Amino acid sequence: MKYTAHINIMPLKELLDPQGKAVNNSLHNLGLPNIQDVRIGKHIVLNIDAPGRDEAEHMTSEACKKLLANQVMESYDFTLMEG
Repeated sequence: MKYTAHINIMPLKELLDPQGKAVNNSLHNLGLPNIQDVRIGKHIVLNIDAPGRDEAEHMTSEACKKLLANQVMESYDFTLMEG
């Protein structure tokens, strides 16, 4: 069965996000002072061939833990869709 995993990886809330801070400051300079606390992350899409949903979830989680997310500095979540 084919699945599509949509993964969101974000810096941990406890850590400084210099890229988000730079974008936040730039938005203020552009006249958008009401936008606050910008955080910049990654969105990754994986197409997975797996015998079932549980296996696809396991593969996605393993990919995140082993390669896609640095768990010391980032958190991740994902949604899995059939097809």
